[in-house]
Amino acid sequence: MDFSLENPLANSHEFHFHTIPSDLFLIESDHMPSKVIREIIDFDESIRREAVSSVLRVSCNFDPSLSYLAVNYLDRFLSSQGIPKPKPWLFRLLAVACVSLAAKMKEAEFCISDIQGDGGFLFDTETIQKMEVLILGALNWRMRSVTPFSFISFFISLFKPEDPPLKQALKARASEIIFKAQNDIDLLEFKPSLIAASALLYASHELFPMQFLCFRKAISNCSYVNKENLLQCYNAMQEIAMDGYRSQFDMVSSSDTTVNVLDQYFSSSESEKTSGTSVTISTDSSNEIWAEKDIKRRKIGVF
Repeated sequence: MDFSLENPLANSHEFHFHTIPSDLFLIESDHMPSKVIREIIDFDESIRREAVSSVLRVSCNFDPSLSYLAVNYLDRFLSSQGIPKPKPWLFRLLAVACVSLAAKMKEAEFCISDIQGDGGFLFDTETIQKMEVLILGALNWRMRSVTPFSFISFFISLFKPEDPPLKQALKARASEIIFKAQNDIDLLEFKPSLIAASALLYASHELFPMQFLCFRKAISNCSYVNKENLLQCYNAMQEIAMDGYRSQFDMVSSSDTTVNVLDQYFSSSESEKTSGTSVTISTDSSNEIWAEKDIKRRKIGVF
């Protein structure tokens, strides 16, 4: 069975999302870039941007989850090794090796020519394999990456939505946000679980805002979630999430949209009332206050 971002554990058939082991929260930091990567990016932001672009170009014919895994390898490698004197050919070689490793983990059928393309720098198999070994060593052979996708179903289960279309819509929108969030350097410092929780919170507000506070409470009460860090991650993610909002909902024009259907589903099961508003987060006390603002999709402030 190939490696799945949603289930990084080896024995996937024994894994249940609603009983996610605490070990997954304990080891997630081992699958993050170290803080050094921020220093590299602050020195020259183009380093990561060019490296990620190389990965995306090389992996354009594969599933997005494979690209995501390859970029995870890339970030962890850069934070471990750094690139004192970055060169275009080195970015290309690093991208090819990361994609090759991700493809092997995903058991995707490919050949070297598939990921090298027709133009640019071309490398022989031996050179690519040497880079792969270098990456494996830098990552301590931790290739079954724990990513935000590993926590999505767990956090959704806290809200206990019973309707399959509801769960699928929430999961799909949160996944879209997570894919986009990987390109943002401001989110590199947050744990995968916090990115997953933040993406789900934003998605839940878009899809059924009347139930947002209920979902927020369920996630905030999770013993594995640091509320202060969740606040920071959620606010950092807003620009990314809002950027995809228009494309998500301009496609539907009837009153019986996905948003309305989901809201009707929940409003029929609970009597909680809101004014159809956007949300802001506050940490005035240990029990955060998520105050309301108008319906316009403006950046949500913190006070």
